[in-house]
Amino acid sequence: MNREIRIWSISTSILAVGLIINLFVRSSEPVFLQPEETPQEETPQEEKIKTFEQFYGIFSLPIPEQLDFAGENVPLKKYYVRESFDRELLVNTYWQSQTILLIKRANRYFPVIEPILKENKVPDDFKYLALIESGFVPRAVSPAGAAGIWQFMKDTAKEYGLEVSNEVDERYHVEKSTEAACKYLKKAYNKYRSWTLAAAAYNAGMGGIDRQMSIQKQKNYYDILFNDETARYVFRILAIKQILSDPEQYGFYVNKEDLYRPIPFKIVEIPDSVSIENLSDFAQEHKTTYREIKDLNPWLRETALLNKTKKSYSVKVPK
Repeated sequence: MNREIRIWSISTSILAVGLIINLFVRSSEPVFLQPEETPQEETPQEEKIKTFEQFYGIFSLPIPEQLDFAGENVPLKKYYVRESFDRELLVNTYWQSQTILLIKRANRYFPVIEPILKENKVPDDFKYLALIESGFVPRAVSPAGAAGIWQFMKDTAKEYGLEVSNEVDERYHVEKSTEAACKYLKKAYNKYRSWTLAAAAYNAGMGGIDRQMSIQKQKNYYDILFNDETARYVFRILAIKQILSDPEQYGFYVNKEDLYRPIPFKIVEIPDSVSIENLSDFAQEHKTTYREIKDLNPWLRETALLNKTKKSYSVKVPK
C-alpha cells in the first residue's frame, strides 16, 4: 500500500513538472510596441489622399430614355446612335474645365442669340451649334480660316450678306453673323426637310450631304455613314444641350455670380459720311478704352474705321 502511494506521488510530481515545462514552451512571448511602431498622427497631405481615395471615382453616365434635336427624335435604340451620344456625353462631362467655361459663356451669349433664332423661326437648339463651333470665343478662328462664333468661311459669309474686308469683318459681329447663320440653316432645312440634316450641313456643306445621300441612298442623318467630324457633329450638339439643360445632374455646380454676364452697352451710330480715323480717340471721347471698344465690336479689324465704302455702322460703347 505505501509502495503504491509512493509511486502515485512520484507520477503526479512528474506530470506536474511536465505541465509547467509545456506551459512555458508553448506560451508566446509578450509583445512590446517598439518606438517606431507607435501610431502616428496623419499629416494633412495623408488625410487629403485618404479623402480622395474614399470619394473620387469615374462613373459611366446614364443615357436618357428619349432625346430630340429641334423636335426631331434621336433613335437611341440603334446601338451606334446610343454609343455615339455616349461618347460625346462622356467627353464633355469629363473635360470639366472646358465645359465649365461653356456654361459661363453661354450666360452671356444665349440672351443675344435666342431672340434672333426665334424671330427667324429657327429652333432654339441651334444656339448649341454656335456653342460647339466656337466655344463662344468671339475672335475664334479655325485652322481653315472660319471665323467668329458661327465660324463662317469668307466666301460663305459674303454669300449670306456679311461684309468681309480688311477693315470690317462681320463674321465677328454676333448679331449679324447669327442672322446669316439663320439664312443658311433655313435654306438647308427647306432642301432636306430635316433640322438634323441642316445642322450636319452646317459642318459638311450641302454638297457634302448631297454626295453621301446619293452614294448611300439614305435620307436620315442617323442612317448615313459620314466622316468622323460630321458623324460626331450632331452628337456633340446633343451632349452639350443635355449637360447645359441640367448641369448639376452631370456634376457641374456654377454659382450665379460666377456666370459671365452680358456687357451693358449703348449704340453709337456712325453715318455713311463719317469716318473714325483713330479708335483710341473715339474711345476717349466716349469715356472708355480702346480695348473695351474692340471687345464689344470685334468686327472692327483695324485701329480705324475709315468707311471708304460709305456705309452706316452701329458701334457698341460700354455704359
